[in-house]
Amino acid sequence: MSGHLLTLGELGTEGISELLSLTDRFVEVGRRPIPKVPALRGRTVTTLFFEESTRTRLAFETAAKRLSADVLNFSSSSSSLAKGESLRDTFETVQAMGIHAAVVRHRSAGVPAQIAHWADDGVAVLNGGDGWHAHPTQGLQDAYTLWRHFTPMADGQPGADAADEPTLAGRRIGIVGDIVHSRVARSDIEAYTALGASIVLVAPPTLLPAQPREWIDCWLQTDAAKRVEISHSLDDVLGELDVVGLLRCQRERMADGLIGSVPEYVARYGLTAERAQRLRPDAVITHPGPMNRGIEIAGAVFEDLAANRVLVTRQVSHGVAARMAVLFRLIGSGTALPNADGPPDPVPSEVEPIGGGGA
Repeated sequence: MSGHLLTLGELGTEGISELLSLTDRFVEVGRRPIPKVPALRGRTVTTLFFEESTRTRLAFETAAKRLSADVLNFSSSSSSLAKGESLRDTFETVQAMGIHAAVVRHRSAGVPAQIAHWADDGVAVLNGGDGWHAHPTQGLQDAYTLWRHFTPMADGQPGADAADEPTLAGRRIGIVGDIVHSRVARSDIEAYTALGASIVLVAPPTLLPAQPREWIDCWLQTDAAKRVEISHSLDDVLGELDVVGLLRCQRERMADGLIGSVPEYVARYGLTAERAQRLRPDAVITHPGPMNRGIEIAGAVFEDLAANRVLVTRQVSHGVAARMAVLFRLIGSGTALPNADGPPDPVPSEVEPIGGGGA
């Protein structure tokens, strides 16, 4: 059993499905006139962000507050780190204030795992994004958004259909752009394949791992890895995709010589107006943000398809509910997240009132 959330791979299919089903309950909470429940009253959550963030930080803070937790905000630029304090001393200082969960974001891969090693029993560490490694809650919100787009809630209510299990089986999802440097790509791959989707990674060779097949095989289970393909041409696969998952084009890659100019990238991998005409009629578009309009997607395409085929704002909205589910499961229910090596814990009875009644 794990008292932390560092990657989605450690949860397995059942653990991911459980969190997505729980997210349903918190989506319903978000629709209430007063979208707040007392599930984490008396608990304290701190956001230890050592790099810039808008969406992830605000989503975690909103999630914690909607669960009635107290929130401690941490800014590395104004902390004692600037005076030479070590990362461990900084964390242990914050921990000594009586926190129950720490959301950690860092530009170096592995920092959340190291902090989890330093954490006291009863303090949960959540990975808010580490280097090129993982962004598990982004993977959860993206998987939830696609599941509920293709399989809407029965009667608009969570749990209305007892057979309504999270699934993306039969869906073909393209992830387009800077794969090798993207923590979002890795977590999305873990989430999507766990739910049965097949994946096409679309990128130039310079934005893929040096040995992409070996990279995939080394961290995905065999069955999932077989459902991940690689293409260097968006045009070759565009017409067969149910989902076009765009990744942010990072301009620093141009400075590194990994891609050419902006026009060159757009010509090969941008969702231009001409490519939009070749999308499947029911295909949808995702993006983790921040989006570079005119690069990953043409501005006119975004505006034309925003009403029902660009799911970006839904991803953001669902991100709050997904993080509520993780926080509740880790520090609200008294049980840890299920591990892929064992059966999941039963969903605790404390969840039941969340789906109905007043806030």
